[in-house]
Amino acid sequence: MPGTSANSAVTRSTLSRQIADALRDEVLAGRLQPGQEFTVKQIAEQYGVSATPVREALVELCAAGLLDSDQHRGFRVHRFSVDDYREMVEARSLVADGIFRRHAPLGHTALLRPDPDVGVVLVSIRRRGEAAVRAARAGDLDVLIGYDIRYWHELGRLVARNEHIAGFLHRLRVQAWAFSVPYLRAERELHGWLWSGHVELVDAVTRGDAEAAVGVVRAYNAHALEWADRLETRLRRSG
Repeated sequence: MPGTSANSAVTRSTLSRQIADALRDEVLAGRLQPGQEFTVKQIAEQYGVSATPVREALVELCAAGLLDSDQHRGFRVHRFSVDDYREMVEARSLVADGIFRRHAPLGHTALLRPDPDVGVVLVSIRRRGEAAVRAARAGDLDVLIGYDIRYWHELGRLVARNEHIAGFLHRLRVQAWAFSVPYLRAERELHGWLWSGHVELVDAVTRGDAEAAVGVVRAYNAHALEWADRLETRLRRSG
């Protein structure tokens, strides 16, 4: 029948996306640990699906930097270093700073595009930010990760006005969480290291205040680097 192969490809693509999302969540939750190995066959059996969508999902996660592929041993969760994390923070800091600085000389309204839907998007972002703040203050890492990733992705798309830049920042954020989660779970006072400036940042964006937004983002990245320094010291002492 005409269209049958196309429908099959769409179904496989949807399934592949669902598997990729599920495995990404496993990595971000720390249930798939850095260095952990598995095969296409194992994942296919786990989800009760054929090998093709699983292979596509795993290749996608390799492209996202979360997995490594070994021709003979299958796949493994990528192991990021503290230096990798610092470079992620530096990269997102430079890009975010450039985004906000680009609009600063143009006046307070330049941060937001002249679109009637912007207000609706900002309300959605602020709600995610409020939920992220509550989770951060409660030390609820599982809830925080989901809201934080969506918050930054939506905010990045709104302010950057460039899907490539927003996608790059999203990739960095997911990788940063993938690195951080196993170590954050070992923190005795977790809430002290979970950033909670989401609402302050979205309020600055809503006002069109690029200078204030830059200040919040810089403080956030300084906080991340401080945690990285502390983590490195702890790892050096234990290793």
